[in-house]
Amino acid sequence: MKPLKLPGPKAKSLIERDRATISPSYPRGYPFVMDHGKGTEVWDVDGYRFLDFAAGIAVASTGHSHPQVVKAIQDQAEQFIHISSDFYHEKWVQLGEKFNEIAPFTGPAASFMTNSGTEAVESAIKLARYHTRRPQFIGFLGAFHGRTMGSVSFTASKSAYKGRFFPLMNGVVHAPFPDPYRPVILQKKGEGYGEAVVRYIEEEILARILPPDEVAGFLIEPIQGEGGYIVPPPDFFPALRQLCDKYGILLIADEVQSGMGRTGEWWAIQNFGVEPDIITSAKGIASGMPLGAMITRKEVMSWPKGSHGNTFGGNPIACAASLATIDLIERDYLQNARDVGEYTLDALAEIMVRHPSIGEVRGIGLMIGIEFVKDRVSKDPAVKLRDDIVDFAFERGLLTLGCGSSTIRFSPPLSTSRSEVDEALIIFEEAISLAEKKHLH
Repeated sequence: MKPLKLPGPKAKSLIERDRATISPSYPRGYPFVMDHGKGTEVWDVDGYRFLDFAAGIAVASTGHSHPQVVKAIQDQAEQFIHISSDFYHEKWVQLGEKFNEIAPFTGPAASFMTNSGTEAVESAIKLARYHTRRPQFIGFLGAFHGRTMGSVSFTASKSAYKGRFFPLMNGVVHAPFPDPYRPVILQKKGEGYGEAVVRYIEEEILARILPPDEVAGFLIEPIQGEGGYIVPPPDFFPALRQLCDKYGILLIADEVQSGMGRTGEWWAIQNFGVEPDIITSAKGIASGMPLGAMITRKEVMSWPKGSHGNTFGGNPIACAASLATIDLIERDYLQNARDVGEYTLDALAEIMVRHPSIGEVRGIGLMIGIEFVKDRVSKDPAVKLRDDIVDFAFERGLLTLGCGSSTIRFSPPLSTSRSEVDEALIIFEEAISLAEKKHLH
């Protein structure tokens, strides 16, 4: 497959203008300058077509510019754009009612609307401290929860996210995330790896570092996103839920990347048979409109008027987009995520047989990680090979993103078809072959 001539002249010009005025802190991966999109297809400013298997980091859940979402945004914009959280409007109430329906726990739910994932996490941190009257938390190595001060205190996927920002929020201790491919905790005879990690938390962290009655909550991604699309073993969350119940600790599931149907369930935590106390959501919640939410058991939402708030929470246009998004996911895309996700995992397993650089293929639904290694025995991360695969795929019309040390994530729109997967995997396998030829001897 002949590579595209990227970036084109219009893209080059816009990138230069960007460099002159926009913060250099943004982690631009490669020179894609978007012009428009439809479903899983996107076009850059020079007219080149791509398949988008990043979806704006799992944001364009219903595909780019779905007509139903666009119509909802247009209709609401004609009515009013903003009223502020000092007052009420119907779309906000309707969205809260919908979250109550799909929340991953029994009993009534209450929601706090935000503008982003990191703000949803900040809200969960504050509420957990307020409700429990406890100051401490346990997070997990490899986690990504955001970049604002509270959230980045939990983030532990790259030290660069914290460089020159210390001191951060105090009161956070990190435990190993149960990665079955790269275990770091010794198991006892007859013990599952998830159970071993929870035992370590109880015997080493709660017994030696944090008194349990000082711990407000565990903050955890049900499937790690930035950390490598890592799926924990099935025994982990039941053991963690039991530990939370034993000590009265809240289980806070960060579903910013893994939620809203991405795994074929509304929330990734539902794949593990436990109920959290609080969840955070954003990214795919409104098909690209800036919206987040902290959703919790109603009895946990115990703080009084004025203890937390924001100006843009419950923005009417974002709420309208979210209601349309949820309707589409419920009607069509939950099932499509299951079916197309299973199809993609099967196809990747076949590709893995032909390519020794693939150490593991993992995932649930359309949240899929492909980890690249120098060899399957040592499992040494093949970082440069992974980076080249991302670039080679881009040059041939496929957008992907890396995560973890040497993983590529597939997080396409939940509307993606099998034929689009087939087209993407032809490009992806060619990119792997080119990178293996360059790096493997």
